[in-house]
Amino acid sequence: MLEAYGALWIFIVLMVSTPGPANLLIMTAGAQQGFWPCVPFNMGLIVGKLLLNLAMALGLTVLVQQHPTVAKVFALVSAVYMSWLALQGWNAHLKAAQQDTRLSFRQGLIVHPLSPKTWVMVVLAFSEFLPPTPSLAEQYVLIPLSFALAQLVFHSCWCLAGVLLQRALGASVALMRGLALLTIVVVWWAVVFA
Repeated sequence: MLEAYGALWIFIVLMVSTPGPANLLIMTAGAQQGFWPCVPFNMGLIVGKLLLNLAMALGLTVLVQQHPTVAKVFALVSAVYMSWLALQGWNAHLKAAQQDTRLSFRQGLIVHPLSPKTWVMVVLAFSEFLPPTPSLAEQYVLIPLSFALAQLVFHSCWCLAGVLLQRALGASVALMRGLALLTIVVVWWAVVFA
């Protein structure tokens, strides 16, 4: 049993810690705004994924498997939304626009439910790492809280990486726009190849 949980946690760490739309968004936000102003957005990311995990445990996985078009629509809406979020900091260097670039809890809340990478990892976590007849604790507590803990650690690390990148290279327009474009490329790559 411990080996199965170990495999699950290794999977979660690898999935949550690697580059993806949410990690690149939080890194870009960290570079633009600093660590502490990004805390509400980070909490929104965590709660949004927690809600998605609970929805999967309640049977959303079956809906997606029976209607693949729904998953494709989610992916396309996700790409548009995350691209829009990434572009919110495009003119962060302008004093007047800087106040409008702060990402909120509410904006973070919807990122993971729309992220193609998140859907893949959540479906795999529930289909490949749970025993054939999971207990309620495994289904409703273990996977969602394991993801939430990993997100708290790794999303914070990605945000700090953005802060450090900004400190090392300066708050140049090229850096901010480069991070936004990188995020958009990764988002659309995930939609096309996920």
